[in-house]
Amino acid sequence: MEALSPTMEEGQVVKWLKGEGDAVAQGEILAEIETDKATMELVARGEGVLRKVFVGEGVAAPVGDVIAIIAAEGEDIAALVEGAGEPDAGAAKEPDAAAPLTPDPKPVAPTVAPATPPVEAATPVATAPAPTRVKASPVAKRLAREAGLDLATLQGSGPGGRVIKRDVEAAALAAEAAAAAPAAPVTPWPAPPDTEFEDTPLSQMRKTVARRLTESLGPVPHFFLTVDVDMTRALAARKRVNELLAARGAKASINDLVIKAAAVALTHHPECNAWWQGDSIRRFHRVHIGVAVAVPDGLITPVIRDAHAKGLGQISTEVRELAGRARDKKLQPHEYTGSTFSISNLGMFGIEEFTAVINPPEAGIVAVGAVEERPVVVDGEVVAQPRMRVTMSCDHRVIDGAQGARFLATLKSFLEEPAAILM
Repeated sequence: MEALSPTMEEGQVVKWLKGEGDAVAQGEILAEIETDKATMELVARGEGVLRKVFVGEGVAAPVGDVIAIIAAEGEDIAALVEGAGEPDAGAAKEPDAAAPLTPDPKPVAPTVAPATPPVEAATPVATAPAPTRVKASPVAKRLAREAGLDLATLQGSGPGGRVIKRDVEAAALAAEAAAAAPAAPVTPWPAPPDTEFEDTPLSQMRKTVARRLTESLGPVPHFFLTVDVDMTRALAARKRVNELLAARGAKASINDLVIKAAAVALTHHPECNAWWQGDSIRRFHRVHIGVAVAVPDGLITPVIRDAHAKGLGQISTEVRELAGRARDKKLQPHEYTGSTFSISNLGMFGIEEFTAVINPPEAGIVAVGAVEERPVVVDGEVVAQPRMRVTMSCDHRVIDGAQGARFLATLKSFLEEPAAILM
């Protein structure tokens, strides 16, 4: 398993494009691998024949693990197969229908990984004692246990008749279909009636999100600063800019304007455009803004490079293109790494105000709320104005309170008078 991104620790095989017995040329695409950020192509680093596949589709393996063997036709690979069969290298890996496998020369009884005892269901389900002689992968055993299936009743399609994941899933679907009677009441829950909950395996992206947040909110000493921005002129400027961009088929959003304003503000406050390096602070001379984008599996931050030097139209186009590729898991590593500061916007969901978690090693992130008409006092009179709250999360090891406050004041001034950054 090759490291296909700078932060990748393990990868999940999405699809094998070569099967056992297929000739392989150097540089050919072997498989599609889901990393922590995107789906990448795994290419062959040598040539020969794909002699053995150890990791099936839908199965993850750590970087550096042997997932397949490419060798010359007739070359003795027994030692490689035996080495890849060590407990840590293949205990939880399964073959898949898309990559037909031959039985191992020396089949080894699988080691059952420790599993959390299932929670007692509301309606007791009678299950047979766990079989001791049924050959099944650890994943298959866990799924069968959760579904209340007897492994002894299943026909295995793996090497040597081994019961694997797809066998259990097929049996569970068949059991669910058989239990569905016409007179049965319709339930809004997708789970079978005898199960109390469903455990969804973590995607590679969700694993990375969990790890990164643990690395951030605990170790990083956060503090938060909030300003309330009058968006009257920003909305008017956006309307005028969009009239000019319409001829090019482009359209700028409030978020695009915030990206531009924050990027220019960071050129005035380089102490906030920085990384914590452990024994040093790295201050950048260029501004690369990470823009948080929600995707089905979690969150990813495509990077708008040199945002301070780009116009609203270019920023708008790049944000939309990068966000689209992010949702399709097609981003390349250079498109989501190297940001010097980040922006997270939940205003489109009606969120008025929130705090965002810093993305290490960056020292700051801005959380943007919704633009709302609110009553404010102007010259002694209460008037309605479009207002927006912006909250900055700061790493106190890099940014002091006064430094963060000065940056926010500059950002606020640019949003309240956008001509200062759009000239």
